[in-house]
Amino acid sequence: MSINLTLLIVMGALYACGIYLILERSLTRVLLGLMLLANATNLLILATGGYAGLAPLYSKDIAAQDYNDPLPQALILTSIVISFAVTAFMLGIIYRTWVLARQDEIQDDVEDRRVAETPSFDAEDDAEIPAETSEFPVATVVAGGREMSAESAAAEEKPGSKNVALGPEGGGK
Repeated sequence: MSINLTLLIVMGALYACGIYLILERSLTRVLLGLMLLANATNLLILATGGYAGLAPLYSKDIAAQDYNDPLPQALILTSIVISFAVTAFMLGIIYRTWVLARQDEIQDDVEDRRVAETPSFDAEDDAEIPAETSEFPVATVVAGGREMSAESAAAEEKPGSKNVALGPEGGGK
């Protein structure tokens, strides 16, 4: 299977322009970039489908490799529907920002700048967590019909603990 070189060049140009436009601050340019990316993806799916063949209607006298694969066509149709929905959603967002702020360009927020300037270390998130984090400490626990302290019950739960006496259910005699 060989692919048309012109189709690949057009697809690469659409991807490059689409990515460039998505990185802009204008919502209209972001919308145009998304539309270019969707069309480039449609061309990519079309290129993976191979050359055109016969319609996928079964007949006994036609070899299987002569048929056209209908899956890329279905994927392109699905991609068109999804890109139409994303375009409609973005047009709604663009219209709403124009009505509210009379501008199309996204500005930096004060909170965005503050978050960008904070260091990555957070004293609360990176602190050592004690073994007991409950607000209601338990002094004794009833387990297996016997009463034991919370510390020894926690020690039994640790992997490789040797302080458990095997009973009949544990394989002992």
